[in-house]
Amino acid sequence: MKTMFLNLKRGILSFVFIFLTSAVFGQVLVSGKVTDVSGESLPGVSVFVKGTSVGSITDVDGDYSLEVPKNAQFLVFSFIGMKNQEVEFTGQTSINVILQEDVTGLDEVVIVGYTARKKSTLTGAVSVVNLSDMEKTRVPNVSQALQGQIAGVLVTSSTGAPGDPIQIRIRGEGTIGDNNPLYVVDGIPSRDITFLNQADVKTMTVLKDAAAAAIYGSRASGGVVLITTKSGSKGKTSFDVNYYTGIHKAANLPNMLNTEQYMNTLEKAWDNSDRTGANPYTADKGRSDFADTDWLDELFETGRSQNLQMTASGGTEKMQYLMSLGYYGQDGIVVFDNDKYQRLNYRTNLNIDVTDRIKIGTNLQLSYSTQDKTASKGESLIRYALLRAPVLAVRKDVNDPTFSERDPFTDMPFFTPTGYDQGLQRSMYEMVGNPVAKAYFTDDQRKIYKTFGNVYGEFAFLGNKELKFRTNIGVDLSMFHNKAFNENYGDDDGGGSAVDQGLGRQNRPNSLSEERGEARTITFNNTLNYAKTFNEKHDFSAMAGTEYIDNYESSIGASRARFPFTTDEYRYLDYGGSDLDLWNSGSASEWALFSLFGSTSYAYDDKYMVTANLRADASSRFSESNRWGYFPSVSAGWTISKEDFMKDVDWLSNLKLRASWGKLGNQEIDNYAYLTLVSQVDGIVKTNRFGNSDLKWESSTQSNIGVDVGFLNSKLVLTGEYFEKNTTDILLPIGLPSVVGDVSPTIVNAGEVSNKGFEFSIDYRNSGKEFKYNVNANIATLTNKVEKLHPNVPNIVTDVTKTEVGHALNSYYGYKMVGIYQNQAEIDSHLFTEGNAKPGDIKFKDVNGDGKISADYDREFIGSPIPEFTYGFSFSSTYKGFDFSMLFQGVAGVDRYNQGKQIVDYDTRPFNYTTAILGAWDGEGSSNSIPRVAFEDNGSSKVSSIFVEDASYFRLKNIEIGYTVTALKGIDNIRFYVSGQNLLTITDYTGLDPESTDLMDLGTYPQSKSVLFGVNVKF
Repeated sequence: MKTMFLNLKRGILSFVFIFLTSAVFGQVLVSGKVTDVSGESLPGVSVFVKGTSVGSITDVDGDYSLEVPKNAQFLVFSFIGMKNQEVEFTGQTSINVILQEDVTGLDEVVIVGYTARKKSTLTGAVSVVNLSDMEKTRVPNVSQALQGQIAGVLVTSSTGAPGDPIQIRIRGEGTIGDNNPLYVVDGIPSRDITFLNQADVKTMTVLKDAAAAAIYGSRASGGVVLITTKSGSKGKTSFDVNYYTGIHKAANLPNMLNTEQYMNTLEKAWDNSDRTGANPYTADKGRSDFADTDWLDELFETGRSQNLQMTASGGTEKMQYLMSLGYYGQDGIVVFDNDKYQRLNYRTNLNIDVTDRIKIGTNLQLSYSTQDKTASKGESLIRYALLRAPVLAVRKDVNDPTFSERDPFTDMPFFTPTGYDQGLQRSMYEMVGNPVAKAYFTDDQRKIYKTFGNVYGEFAFLGNKELKFRTNIGVDLSMFHNKAFNENYGDDDGGGSAVDQGLGRQNRPNSLSEERGEARTITFNNTLNYAKTFNEKHDFSAMAGTEYIDNYESSIGASRARFPFTTDEYRYLDYGGSDLDLWNSGSASEWALFSLFGSTSYAYDDKYMVTANLRADASSRFSESNRWGYFPSVSAGWTISKEDFMKDVDWLSNLKLRASWGKLGNQEIDNYAYLTLVSQVDGIVKTNRFGNSDLKWESSTQSNIGVDVGFLNSKLVLTGEYFEKNTTDILLPIGLPSVVGDVSPTIVNAGEVSNKGFEFSIDYRNSGKEFKYNVNANIATLTNKVEKLHPNVPNIVTDVTKTEVGHALNSYYGYKMVGIYQNQAEIDSHLFTEGNAKPGDIKFKDVNGDGKISADYDREFIGSPIPEFTYGFSFSSTYKGFDFSMLFQGVAGVDRYNQGKQIVDYDTRPFNYTTAILGAWDGEGSSNSIPRVAFEDNGSSKVSSIFVEDASYFRLKNIEIGYTVTALKGIDNIRFYVSGQNLLTITDYTGLDPESTDLMDLGTYPQSKSVLFGVNVKF
């Protein structure tokens, strides 16, 4: 009886517990329909309980059903091209929703300077990167995500080697010195963003004109890129995992001569030259020890990359958090895995509402990267592969007496220990290095440890929190370790010092160099922001602030040579020789910047708006008398479409005119440049550089006129800009006459450069019933001209360029080719005072008509490395679960000096040639563009237009297709995708890659074609 009572009691309590649990935590089946304003059903709309992962999706008729917890507060309806809508949940079982189109974007808040403004009230040239397009570029460097996205922004890869730098130019080259933009990441300025993970970026905004960038003053002359990283949001913890892997292949490689073609060409070159005796190449044809090597094919292999990104985020009403971990690794397209790049990122973000007026937070990023540095430009592996003769094998025969397992590679042509330099053998097949061997023995690793982050606090004053004080301290700390071991290899050519006799000619003797250092920048800024709307029409905001930046850098390095053991265990300084070739060094430098700045803006009824900025910077890089620089700007806008006389123009949804003027500065010179540097050796004091106490700020004055136009309820948006940018007091190093001694150049303010151009962009968004798409196109023009130089430096000349008033910076300067001499009569009529040319030689323009070609009178400007046009085109679309996107990008009106062509196809030494040389001049009328092949100068030793090539290109930068699966239990969605990079390039440039930052292309590691496969899971 007692047992029965206990069981009954337990049963009743269980029932009550279940009942109460069901009452409190039970679920309600909610159903409904989602339509647009026209009543059309919307399939594919996401419906989820706010703060949870509970969700569903509407079917083809726009209907949905969802089990909603009784304690839920809101349902969120989300759809691409529509405004998100939150509906309060009070237990109802039927909820129908009408979604509004979200195409204007004018209410979007944009980060500008130390504050944020509505896009509709912006008066400067500010461009926001489309995040959805950026996410699908799949690039290792965040800077690359800007390529082709914004008018007037040129992004160029220095080479295609993993980890090599990226160059950004905003509205052209404004100075002879540093043209790089300033990056501001979560409010902390930086000159480098290679440490960032692309998946962590929330927004990217480019400030192009002075009105937008003047608030950053002295470091903004190259433009400003503002980056905001992702942060947590209120709700249940959500997880995002993204992984992709892919392969990379070399693209656009030239066709080189095979052994038969090469020998025929050398035979002809001998016959075309003033050589005596029998042709040695005729005798060598058909040698049994000849190989038939395609050196480019031997050098390049299939590269691989992989990327893993994991993010967890969530929060409560008081606290939001985010943590992410990312890994990116790429093994490049050169053999032997000595061109790898790897990066590991960790980021944490925490924002806390301590009270309704006090906020605190932190954003910390840690990264570690390693780059196996390879010779990617200049005297590069690629240059060796272009030049090395195909008759030489990659590896020696195992029966060769000079073969060794440690060094099995061929080096000097047909080397024998005793007779390598006898007769013509050594010079017949030029002794360029073996690129495969160079790749194998490369051991140059660069490591960077970086900590980047900030801690902030914010307090809101006044009744409606109109006044906010924010204090922010940030740190940018980098520690680097570079270590390179140069292993001895190659054939013994009998050279070197007595102690090194018997060693191979490459890296003789072996050596190790090692360098460690740190760079630390502390940023401390405080701002006071006031924003208020009066009478619903007067929007007023003002901001004032201070900023202090302190930088310190130091490094120490050493090297030793002659290591008796060369395995990895012995590649440390202590194991090197101690009697000869010891070297060590150490240095440090520091600079500081203190700034005062302020901004105010006013808008009336969103129709008339004006903004003014002023920043004053004091830099330690200038003497006390010139330390301060002042950088003002003012801009205004008029939204004509909101005037009463425009209210009946239904087809025009937005029309705004903008105008701005401002001044920016540049302090990017060496520290202590205004001071005289001296050194003392054996008691003798020597001047190393004369200082310049009059050195002052370089400044850039900019003006901008813009128009924003929206049609069809702003489904179609057009933007146009015209800008002028004049840089004065350019910081220029000037060498002093030799009579003052051997001293380094002195920095002076000398010169003026102008940039001007137009920028246009167009965006069309179609939010159809099932098929939705977005089209964006942009194009920009640029005219660059040197307006003034120092009287003592009327021009700046390099091997192939000349900077002179009236022309673009670093314009190519040389002789202009006008054809090929077809016969002696043509030579005599053109060069009547100088007749050392031969039929088949290059015919140059006789500029002054004196009958001879001379460096003093017949050289002229023959090209410019600065593009006249840049453009981009993107398309993205969705259909049910499928999505598709592509990005085209290109430049036009740009030239590059192809020195690789000069030495490959036109040199007097027996390097290999491209197949283009098969069309060389071979008798009267045979060619008027390619000179005769010869072992003597045919005119190709001169810097001329034959090597200045049009480097314009059109490239399919990215294409991606994906499919998203939803409504999986416990998972929000899974997206599978395949992506292609650089799959198509159209160009007339004959070098390996038209996209390069070098003025002279000696043979650059090319960008690769890539195919990537990925999956993205959210739960």
